[in-house]
Amino acid sequence: MVFLPWHLAAAYLLDLAAGDPPWMPHPVRWIGLLITRVENLLYNDSAPPALMRLSGFALWAIVIAVVLCATKTIITLSSFAGWIFGDLALIWLAYTTLATRSLHKESSRVASALMINDLALARTRLSQIVSRETSQLDEAAIVRALVETVSENISDGIIAPLFYLAIFGPVGALIYKAINTMDSMLGYKNERYRYFGSFAARADDVANLIPARISGWLVVGASALTGMDWRSSARVMMRDASKMNSPNAGYPEAAAAGALGVQLGGTNFYFGQPVAKPLLGDPVQPMSLEAYNRMIRLMYLSSALAFFMAACLLLVRG
Repeated sequence: MVFLPWHLAAAYLLDLAAGDPPWMPHPVRWIGLLITRVENLLYNDSAPPALMRLSGFALWAIVIAVVLCATKTIITLSSFAGWIFGDLALIWLAYTTLATRSLHKESSRVASALMINDLALARTRLSQIVSRETSQLDEAAIVRALVETVSENISDGIIAPLFYLAIFGPVGALIYKAINTMDSMLGYKNERYRYFGSFAARADDVANLIPARISGWLVVGASALTGMDWRSSARVMMRDASKMNSPNAGYPEAAAAGALGVQLGGTNFYFGQPVAKPLLGDPVQPMSLEAYNRMIRLMYLSSALAFFMAACLLLVRG
């Protein structure tokens, strides 16, 4: 079946309305379970680096093949059952790749704890959505973590899936989600994953090369439409995005930092080790809950702009 603009619109609106209910079957959660099981089969901590890299590539190839075959099978079997089921399958699969509502929901749980001055609860909730250690963070550091997480995930969770939906439909978007999930689970430069997860990390860099840069410019556009400092957003993005070790994460983060007038980055602790990240933006405004609220407005408008771009691309493709 052909993925059409109205399928995209239905999936996008469903994501805004429903988010990611824990009771609903979700392919991305299944992908995570698949990655864990294949890792348990292939990982050998006594293997030499070359064999670890080969095993990591084998995991990546197996997961991509399974996701590709499973997605195509779901679409084919659903279309055989009738055109209504085929359309519903396309909409459901596309919807599961998007995360606008859930990104707001999960981050707002942390913000709501800060609003009632419950720092311990805010730290606990933040630890559920970021990989950095949160037990010693003060309010400003928690807000900074929220702004960094939301701005980075504008690309990974919203704009990149819409980009791949517009070009390759749900099959391409779910393959992208598999690539991104493997990076989030395996792409660490620690003792366990330095070699085993290296291919997953590089593949994710390639998959996000174009979407991340689109995300940065959409944040600039959204800042202009919301009356924020779009000139600073563009300037900081062009100045600071390349400072990041990641070739992609700096674009939406730096654009958001410039629009909000805050400074992101600095030292965080991961697995007990300090990691100093480059500073993005200038500390013009304090790191307060107002900065988080403005970030959410930027996220929703960037999401809407990306949706219209993807819909237009689907219309042009016919």
